[in-house]
Amino acid sequence: MEVYIEHFGYLAVLVGTFLEGETVLVLAGFAAHRGYLNLTIVITAAFVGTVCGDQLFYYLGRKHSQTVLNRRPGWQAKVGRVRQLLNRHEILIIFSFRFLYGLRTVAPFALGIARTSPRIFVPLNILGALAWSIAFGCAGYYFGHALELFLGHLKQLELWVMAAIVIIGVIAWLVYFKRSRQDKP
Repeated sequence: MEVYIEHFGYLAVLVGTFLEGETVLVLAGFAAHRGYLNLTIVITAAFVGTVCGDQLFYYLGRKHSQTVLNRRPGWQAKVGRVRQLLNRHEILIIFSFRFLYGLRTVAPFALGIARTSPRIFVPLNILGALAWSIAFGCAGYYFGHALELFLGHLKQLELWVMAAIVIIGVIAWLVYFKRSRQDKP
């Protein structure tokens, strides 16, 4: 397990944060605490992954919104919700959307549809991605530190802790997915 984390951990963070990423980043932060990964590189990989993913969805919203909405009709309501929020809090939404579970992918897409200026979106997206990467990477790292203080030596428990983080992330995603399916007309 250690060898896989050391060899593929940063790539997993990059790809995982490109797609969604909270669970992947917390897990990588924990792995950094355990000494398998470097926290600075974890945060950097998460930053690059999330900025690239957000920029892609922003571009898709600006250039191919109807095609994407035809393939993902469930996004229609979420896009509407984001657009309502944009009318009142555009700067705040651009900076913080990745902290709002379930809107991470849809928000940059909706911002693209809303024709938000790239001069506003890009710098705020970069700042928000940096804050998000640091917050969740450090959360995983300090979660490992707190567990070690509370439980003592973690070597024999680290696989269980990593599995628990993954399970919690999967459960959160399943709950979100089930609720989003129930919200459909």
